[in-house]
Amino acid sequence: MTEAASRPVGVAIVSILAFISGVIDIITGILLIFEANNPEVNASFGGSGGVLAASIGSMILGAIVVVLAYGLWLGREVARMIVTVLQALSLIQSLFLAVAYLGNPVGEWASVVVSAIILILLWTRPASAFFRGGEVTAR
Repeated sequence: MTEAASRPVGVAIVSILAFISGVIDIITGILLIFEANNPEVNASFGGSGGVLAASIGSMILGAIVVVLAYGLWLGREVARMIVTVLQALSLIQSLFLAVAYLGNPVGEWASVVVSAIILILLWTRPASAFFRGGEVTAR
């Protein structure tokens, strides 16, 4: 007996983590606006215009990630494709920086591992069945 595909645990984990990440980006953008008058922050971003651009960018990115997380939760194939492309780009960038950076690239290697785990969880057999809306068979 087969039943309609239910949300796999891996997809639920990725969805929840993406949602949390998006919310953190939004909060970070909001907090950064309040630092626009701080001379040290202005110097880091090339002036108050840079701070404003970075904060708005962070909030927009966060909103997009929240929408994608919701799409993953609902099993939208387009959300899985967009997240796959973004994670693949993130993995390539982090791998490049980890190899190119001769200092202490621990954070970049951690990012490589996280991106790889997300990609694996999104493309397991149960996840693929969930996103197709097809049947899940026990194996």
